Amino acid sequence: MFNYIIKRLILLIPVVFGVVTLVFFLVHLIPGDPVEVMLGEQARAADKEMLRHELRLDRPLMEQYRLYLTGLARGDLGRSIHFREPVLTMITRRFPATILLTLAAMFVAILIAIPIGIVSATKQYSLIDNASMFFALLGISMPNFWLGPLLILLFSIQLGWLPVSGMGGVEHLILPSITLGTALAAILTRMTRAGILEVIRQQYIVTARAKGLAEKKVLYKHALKNALIPVITILGLQFGALLSGSIITETIFSWPGIGRLVIQAVNQRDYPLVQGCVLFIALTYVLVNLTTDLLYSAADPRIRIGRGGQA
Repeated sequence: MFNYIIKRLILLIPVVFGVVTLVFFLVHLIPGDPVEVMLGEQARAADKEMLRHELRLDRPLMEQYRLYLTGLARGDLGRSIHFREPVLTMITRRFPATILLTLAAMFVAILIAIPIGIVSATKQYSLIDNASMFFALLGISMPNFWLGPLLILLFSIQLGWLPVSGMGGVEHLILPSITLGTALAAILTRMTRAGILEVIRQQYIVTARAKGLAEKKVLYKHALKNALIPVITILGLQFGALLSGSIITETIFSWPGIGRLVIQAVNQRDYPLVQGCVLFIALTYVLVNLTTDLLYSAADPRIRIGRGGQA
């Protein structure tokens, strides 16, 4: 397993390098002059040139790229053009809020999906099963930018039960986590149902039933553990998707996380901040994928044995 992890880390180096390069050049191709955004179009030309020189924007693009890579190798993501703070400091200050929202969204998704998926599988083609699959399809079809304002209109403005925006107590977390976790819950519901339907037809499940084990014990002890393998896959892959997908949700609910910081950085043409945020999210996604592989091994020892033999 250790050798497998080392190989994965080595293979991820060109991926991260490609992400860094792509993000750098795409951000610099965004129309607009960050100096004019900061000083305004009416600022004096001398002031613009002075600020452009201070930010190294007057240098050739490839030299800016070289300086960025050199700083990145030292762990320096640069300084925000607009906020005049180290990018890494701003990201670490905002990242806990994004992680909190992402974990809450995953909790909501799991809380909804696993029980519904189990019931749907055990009552296949029943009214409950059909209703569950309909709501799963509905959940996948609802985009965040539509569901979020709808929840605000209903639970905040009409009923007055929950706050509209901001970060505070648990009540501030409910609407954003539901908005972000609904699509994931729909996917997990279908995956849980499909996984259990496949597992309960296996020979060892038939044998367990033939031994006289209670149906609940067969389902939860034998079937569910093996059926969770594809669910773990989706959770691992969707964690990174939730981090990037939180951009819209954080903007809707004024949640002070990295997603909202990215929007602010793009609007202000803050190149170092955009690059730092995207790179940080990409690296987090990489670590999540590695963690997912480890969870595979914990859930199914056959995977660990197979990889150990290959290593």
